[in-house]
Amino acid sequence: MATPAPDPSPTRQPIASTRHFLIMLLIQVALVGLGFWLQSRPGSDSVLPQKRNAVPIYLSVIALEWGLVATVRGAVNDRGIALGEIIGGRWRNWKDLARDLALCILLFVAFQVVARSMHWLLGPDSAKSIGSLLPRSSVEIVLWIVVSISAGICEEIVFRGYFQKQFAAYTRSIVGGVLLQGLVFGFGHSYQGMKQVLIITALGVLYGSFAAWRRSLRPNMIAHASTDIWSGWLSRVLS
Repeated sequence: MATPAPDPSPTRQPIASTRHFLIMLLIQVALVGLGFWLQSRPGSDSVLPQKRNAVPIYLSVIALEWGLVATVRGAVNDRGIALGEIIGGRWRNWKDLARDLALCILLFVAFQVVARSMHWLLGPDSAKSIGSLLPRSSVEIVLWIVVSISAGICEEIVFRGYFQKQFAAYTRSIVGGVLLQGLVFGFGHSYQGMKQVLIITALGVLYGSFAAWRRSLRPNMIAHASTDIWSGWLSRVLS
């Protein structure tokens, strides 16, 4: 079994400064605003024109994801906390890896069940289509896979690692940390419309609960990257 890294007191003290935390929140607020603007602007039923070049968008997303991780790393290092402690645990042998892969499969299945159930419960979606964001050419497919892997690693560090521990420290509650990071995570996908915001908030809470239980982000990272690759490309190829 993988040995969990020392937990930097998630419900007792913040892992970064309040100033850094507020800056990270402001970045998320800006992304939320951009997303709602894309959904509300008139003249199109799609977030982006059908004739578009997605490569610059994908490259920008990759840069943003890793840029946020870099600033999180710097902020927690200032508190004497290594980024590895935020990720949690190490694979010491193949059994550790196999265990986390099994947990990843469990999380992937739970993700699909929650997502499909909420899609059914919430009914029809009137949001603009995000189909124009999905990959079409070979270059875009390769970049989409890179985007998905980057999102799996970086968003788990930022949301289930950084935000969850920060919110837990400020609210003195792991439950508060899980719920609030899920809310920020969900609204960060506002460009997909309000129905998707609600669904992704629930999925963020699912991922946060799993991370709090496992005390490691590694299964989350694998499952997150896999679901992004599946939903954005593989599911369409195999359908």
